Amino acid sequence: MPEPRSIDDLPYFAHLEAEESAPEEGERFDTALFQDVSFEGVHAGNLRFLESAFTGVGFDRAHLRRSRFNDVWIDNCRMNGADFAETTWLDAEFSRTVFGGTALFDSTLTRVGFFGCKLVGTNLRNAELRDVTFTNCVMQDVDFAEAVLTNVGFPGSRISSLHVDGMKADNVDLRAAAEVGIQSGYDSLAGVRITNIQLLQLAPALAQSLGLVLDD
Repeated sequence: MPEPRSIDDLPYFAHLEAEESAPEEGERFDTALFQDVSFEGVHAGNLRFLESAFTGVGFDRAHLRRSRFNDVWIDNCRMNGADFAETTWLDAEFSRTVFGGTALFDSTLTRVGFFGCKLVGTNLRNAELRDVTFTNCVMQDVDFAEAVLTNVGFPGSRISSLHVDGMKADNVDLRAAAEVGIQSGYDSLAGVRITNIQLLQLAPALAQSLGLVLDD
């Protein structure tokens, strides 16, 4: 199971320079360090972050649509009610971060790791996830409807109320998840790998979704 990195493990750590103010529309940042600052309520889309780190940052109710995050490290941050729709994430790492009612629909996530994060009411509808891992995360009421997931794993994560209506999956692996609960979209589980025990746990809801009548 992969482990999260500390900030001094980053290859660009020695080049990070502290930024103390919230970004403005269209700004670009290279090797920036945002530490214990607030982006709360900020409206600033089309941002670009390259080899940057965020720790202790509050993104609550921030609107950062169509922004791009390349090779970023995000630790112990809050993203409650934040709007990250249509964003692009490449080689990104999230650790101990809370996503409460966060909008990530129509986003693209490639080679992204989530470690010990909490995702509640997170909207990933129509998103594209490739080579993404959710490790030891808590995931409640997460919406993957119409999303495309390729090489996605959930080791150690506790998943409940997952919405997968219209999801397209290729090598999505739930076998190492600590708990799995599907709220809707059982007919979109082709390409998802589960264990025999998980199948038995999901069987009653799966039967109901197919209109089967269980009569002993």
